[in-house]
Amino acid sequence: MSSHKNVNALTAGGVLISLGIVFGDIGTSPLYTLNAIFTTVLGIKDGQVTNPNGITPAIVLGVLSCIIWTLTLQTTIKYVIITLRADNKGEGGIFSLFSLVRKKAKWLVIPAIVGGCALLADGIITPSITVTSAIEGLTNKFEHIQVMPIVIAILTVLFVIQQFGTNLVGKLFGPVMFVWFAVLGILGMSFIVKDLSIFAALNPYHAINLLVSHPKAFVILGGVFLCTTGAEALYSDLGHCGRNNIRISWIFVKVMLIFNYLGQGVWIIHNMRSYVPSSKVNAFFQIVPGQFQIPMVVLATMAAVIASQALISGSFTLISEAVRLNLWPKIRIVYPSVTKGQLYVPSINWMLWIGCCGIVFFFERSERMDAAYGLSITIAMLMTTILVTYYLRSRRFPRYLVITFIVTYVLIEGTFLVSNLHKFLEGGWLTVLLGSALFTVMWGWYVARKIKNRFVKYVDIEDYYQIIKELSDDISVPKYSSHLVYLTSANFKTEIESKIIYSIIPKEPKRADVYWLVHVDVMDEPYTMDYKVEFLSLIHI
Repeated sequence: MSSHKNVNALTAGGVLISLGIVFGDIGTSPLYTLNAIFTTVLGIKDGQVTNPNGITPAIVLGVLSCIIWTLTLQTTIKYVIITLRADNKGEGGIFSLFSLVRKKAKWLVIPAIVGGCALLADGIITPSITVTSAIEGLTNKFEHIQVMPIVIAILTVLFVIQQFGTNLVGKLFGPVMFVWFAVLGILGMSFIVKDLSIFAALNPYHAINLLVSHPKAFVILGGVFLCTTGAEALYSDLGHCGRNNIRISWIFVKVMLIFNYLGQGVWIIHNMRSYVPSSKVNAFFQIVPGQFQIPMVVLATMAAVIASQALISGSFTLISEAVRLNLWPKIRIVYPSVTKGQLYVPSINWMLWIGCCGIVFFFERSERMDAAYGLSITIAMLMTTILVTYYLRSRRFPRYLVITFIVTYVLIEGTFLVSNLHKFLEGGWLTVLLGSALFTVMWGWYVARKIKNRFVKYVDIEDYYQIIKELSDDISVPKYSSHLVYLTSANFKTEIESKIIYSIIPKEPKRADVYWLVHVDVMDEPYTMDYKVEFLSLIHI
């Protein structure tokens, strides 16, 4: 607990750990974001280009400007500056946020469940697309290499090692991701110096001009959204790294990401007549010198595995919180080590593995997976916006700030949601189907528990004190045990379920020296454990 209390302390080690744990997902987005966007711009379907003259310098600047300002408005302002304030005793994530505001309105359980299911669906698609995008870099050197078997093998090993915990491997995440982000920035700068005019993309005018003038602006935004898909995971990992460490490390991460996107933009402008994005022609790997292609694929694969690991462990945490809040059936949870945050949920682990392998077999190539990616996470972000709004209200922020926040981000994320709807028929239906299946389980469990509690009959326990005392003293009745323990869900100490009384007296008299009634309350704060004992009646005088 002492380490947990100091998690928000700003340290060099904490910043390094944040790079490895928090930014894996968003850090691998340069692998596929621009390819996805310009596939839309060129109108590529089944390998055929329908708009060969679609790429112009103005469009490239507009796309890059959209990416930069999406990272600023969505990731930096909403998540890093605002949402990270909503920590529940140091913990983050949509269910921890729900714990903070659930007493404000009963209906808030709906956005919490919808957001949680969307994040779990994202946990299935993210490992598939990141690992596939990284391995496809090998096709630049080995044109006929079989990508799918390698991807399946990597994913299988990744899910197999979950049962052993990630404590030792986790120590390597930070340095690897530091190298990854540094290389991203260096590669980007190596092309930026060839055309410094690319810095014009920092001007939001180019983003606005693209959105106003381009006929496919809404569809392009669906690809732009891919650059910020790791923002929700950033908040979920608050408890592992601390607010200050995440905020400081994000400065370095954001700068390196922008440099890499700008470098890819320079390459695209200089090769826009011949650039046809595909699994074999990826702007990310095109800015890598030929002699470093294979080392870069290895590094990209390691970054993709780290990104996948963050989503997998995040899914475990999400499910454990759902179980704690009675939003998921009770399942086996294993703690491989004593390290905070280290847990393993076997059923969820293998469910994710089956889902990831199914995604790889179904879509085969990363550019086809783009269609299934982004739609679910947009929904999760909208749900977080609703919950954060109630959090800001509960903390008595000025009304005009709360209204500005919800209006701004409902407009931004609503626009992204609409722009991603075109992906539904192209593959987005799969993640919506996965999310809907998970929602059915969560909502069904939540409602069924409510119905069950409605039909539980309670009786006044004081009416049975004398009978229980006489039973305990009656030596003619064989002693059942010295201490007899019952779990009760009664919220008042004057009440008890009638079935407990039936078990003790009418069904089969159970004589004991002491009868325990144990009531467990689930606290809103994590890592909180306390108990108290009250004597309801003295059986022996």
